[in-house]
Amino acid sequence: MLSAFLDRHRASVRRACAGLSPAASAAAPVPGSPMLTVRGLVSHLTWSEQHWFEAVLLGRPDRVFDPPEGAPAPGPGADWRPDPGTGLVGLIGAYEAQCERSRTITARLEPRSGARRSRVGEPPVTLRWVLIHMVEETAAHVGQLEMLRRMVDM
Repeated sequence: MLSAFLDRHRASVRRACAGLSPAASAAAPVPGSPMLTVRGLVSHLTWSEQHWFEAVLLGRPDRVFDPPEGAPAPGPGADWRPDPGTGLVGLIGAYEAQCERSRTITARLEPRSGARRSRVGEPPVTLRWVLIHMVEETAAHVGQLEMLRRMVDM
């Protein structure tokens, strides 16, 4: 059931982005929030999927915040700043591919499977916790996407 709710919200991300122009998807219409764009939200959601399912649950490197040795550390908000050369269609494609990897991981684990990575001083989370968190996170960002959509469509 948690996976079904998460998939519903994932589909809402795609619907909220459908038909947006490149300019509209890059617009930051909320004063004081220059990274709050449709492109930024899709980039962040892609990172969130990778972070929680791959980095936290499986212990793999975080693609944004675990740079290869010798590479510079990314700055704050790196997950909200997509490559400027990647259009919204490419960002949605990357999001959908990451969601599919998350589904594959979910199918292999038991709900009580513990994470291989945790925050210092905190117990590891479980797959069930990650699914609940991702339902919450994705739903919140869908609300932001819908708000941005209304603002750029005006």
